[in-house]
Amino acid sequence: MTETEAGLDAAEKGINMAERAGNVLYYGDNLQILRDRDYFPSESIDLVYLDPPFKSNQDYNVLFREQDGSRSAAQIKAFEDTWRWDQAAAEAYEEIVEEGGRVLLVMPAFRRFLGDSDMLAYLSMMAPRFVELRRVLKPTGSIYLHCDQTASHYLKMLMDAVFGPQHIRNEIIWKRTAAHSAAKRWNDVHDTLLFYARGDVCTWNTLLLPHSQEYTARYKRVDPDGRLWTDDNLTAPGVRHGDSGAVWRGFDPTAKGVHWKISLKTVEALVGTEQASGMTTTKKLDLLDTHGCILWPKQRSGGGGGFPRFKRHIGAGQPVQDVITDIPPINSQAQERLRYPTQKPEALLERIIEVSSNEGDTVLDPFCGCGTAISVSQRLKRQWIGIDITHIATGLIKSRLRDAYGDHIKEIYKVIGEPTVLSEAESLAADEPYQFQWWALGLVGARHTGQKKGTDKGIDGRLFFHDRTGGKTHQIILSVKSGHLKPDDVRSLLVWSIGNRR
Repeated sequence: MTETEAGLDAAEKGINMAERAGNVLYYGDNLQILRDRDYFPSESIDLVYLDPPFKSNQDYNVLFREQDGSRSAAQIKAFEDTWRWDQAAAEAYEEIVEEGGRVLLVMPAFRRFLGDSDMLAYLSMMAPRFVELRRVLKPTGSIYLHCDQTASHYLKMLMDAVFGPQHIRNEIIWKRTAAHSAAKRWNDVHDTLLFYARGDVCTWNTLLLPHSQEYTARYKRVDPDGRLWTDDNLTAPGVRHGDSGAVWRGFDPTAKGVHWKISLKTVEALVGTEQASGMTTTKKLDLLDTHGCILWPKQRSGGGGGFPRFKRHIGAGQPVQDVITDIPPINSQAQERLRYPTQKPEALLERIIEVSSNEGDTVLDPFCGCGTAISVSQRLKRQWIGIDITHIATGLIKSRLRDAYGDHIKEIYKVIGEPTVLSEAESLAADEPYQFQWWALGLVGARHTGQKKGTDKGIDGRLFFHDRTGGKTHQIILSVKSGHLKPDDVRSLLVWSIGNRR
């Protein structure tokens, strides 16, 4: 039995769902955990955000090379932290195809086109996860998949199969980096987020962003109440024979080959959607005039002549757009930077969570990494669930939450799947020594050194502290051993400490 299985079968497995409602951090394979209906009942999640690991800074040809499943793990080194076509991937492919459904329509086509490649392995691993994520989403829930150009087109087809092509809401582009140089091709500076709804109606909160300086500069006039405005057309080209072509206040649009064009948004803001739908065009014009939204010819600069104009006031803000250029990547000096390779800025997750969930809703991140979605959900008063297969991630998340919200934060969430008794810790140390190391460091809130294996001089983690506010930064160095401690281990640590004392 693996450590993950042991963890999931431990005492926590017997915890009643009602007792476990709230914030949970799981360690283990997210597919195994998602399939456990004691943990994840159907239609229990309001919002899913996932950023699956996928290396794109490599030779893309590696992804499509046909391989013998028994040899691929040794051959392909560029995919060390992600997916390979091997026996496990082949079994995942067979399982998802045998389950049938709409996924059956796309997976064999992918295999015919891609062959037994790492890309097919990636899609075979993601397909059953999408199926489970759809199951756990509420009818009004949404899912955001963060990906890049390497696989976004395949993933979109796969999500169409699972969620239905009619349920895609947006393909969102995020400019993730500044301009850089690329050889003989356009510079790739963006990521893609695929936004799907679980059903025909999903949670949506209108979020207004500040207008750009270029947009604001168009509104140069000021009302007595301080609102900025500019004048705009009140007509559009083309003759209409209904009320939109009628004479109003002595002005005949048909004579000019135009018709009245009304700002429905402004009318609805004044009287509501239902009443606006029953109003004629001329009644809407009367309403706009009553509320000072018509600019008459004599009021225009230069005076006289022309048709009435629409007095367009600048709005409170700009609705969110599907091209995001105002959220920069995390730079080297950013306070939120954790040196986690796939870390995304909190502002990006904040925007997603605000528009697609409400306070008290439950947000799930099944590849939670360094926990950005979790930290933002906590700040925005959402419930959250995170899953990750590495102890370095779960340890980092616990440390991040403690740093942001204080030691009391550990009282409002549970961790499931980590060792809770000695025998489980011994099993983890024997089966996965580096996972054991990261887990042990997380117990004391220490950070992994981040150095390569064999170059850490015996130092596995560091814990920084200050003995007084504004004082010098001190550090505690830690070396993790699961047994067989030798005198040289202690001596090496002591020598390093003395030699680097400041």
